[in-house]
Amino acid sequence: MRFDIFILYVFLRLVGKLPLRALHAVGAAIGRLSLALNTRTAQNTAVNLRIARPGLDDKAQATLLRDVMEDSGRSATEIAKIWGTDAERALDMVREVRGEALFDAALAAGKGVIIAAPHLGCWELLNYWLCRKTPMAILYRPPRIAAIEGLLRKVRGALAPEQVRAEGAGVRTLYKRLAGGGTVGILPDQKPRAGEGEVSTFFGHDALTMVLLPRLAARTGSTVLFAFAERLPKGDGYRIHFLPAPEGLADADLAVACRALNQGVENCVELAFTQYQWQYKRFSADTWKSPYD
Repeated sequence: MRFDIFILYVFLRLVGKLPLRALHAVGAAIGRLSLALNTRTAQNTAVNLRIARPGLDDKAQATLLRDVMEDSGRSATEIAKIWGTDAERALDMVREVRGEALFDAALAAGKGVIIAAPHLGCWELLNYWLCRKTPMAILYRPPRIAAIEGLLRKVRGALAPEQVRAEGAGVRTLYKRLAGGGTVGILPDQKPRAGEGEVSTFFGHDALTMVLLPRLAARTGSTVLFAFAERLPKGDGYRIHFLPAPEGLADADLAVACRALNQGVENCVELAFTQYQWQYKRFSADTWKSPYD
């Protein structure tokens, strides 16, 4: 492990000893500071919220923006608690699991399970919970700093999922795992590269949408479940949710399938709206017009 990565690991272990409530308080303060400084993250978030919640007046928009920025900060600082402690100890922070019977039934069916986990809440804790239940592979894009991969494997420990790169060989690995009745995790709201997705509706507006997940579901017959770990108030822990996929997600018509995929993401987001990663530019260029650019 590189020296700088080792120092980061030690830092995570030390900070991870702080109470979750304290880390969330620091994160909320960072979010408010980012808003006060009008950072690019705050600007992008403001634009997206106006698109997703067009009916709110200026005061309500400002309140929502503040709440989202605070949760964005909490999302960053809570990672120290998740990565800075033993995975099993981190799972002690899970207070409730809603829809677990859906996941158990999908596993028992033996036809493969696709977990669609949006950029919502604490997805690292969700990974731990899933990997404690069953071996799992996740599709990901490698970090810009290659050494970070080693850090991720170390902090995740025994509950680390198999990391499958988002490329040809990696996709074939997902097909094989699902064909054998295994479980894979995919970020359903990951914006695909130009020319690799389908334009579909997301919160009432056009958004380039991935086609990989619907194709996996259609070709393998696997069960698709949406899932996320909701952050509870006052650092009280987390609540994990499993939701069934909307009808049509495995439709041969990609327009139907992608709309169902986005609807599944929306269903999750509406349960914890401020915990979504709203700084991400999901919407099409025609829709996403920033007054800051």
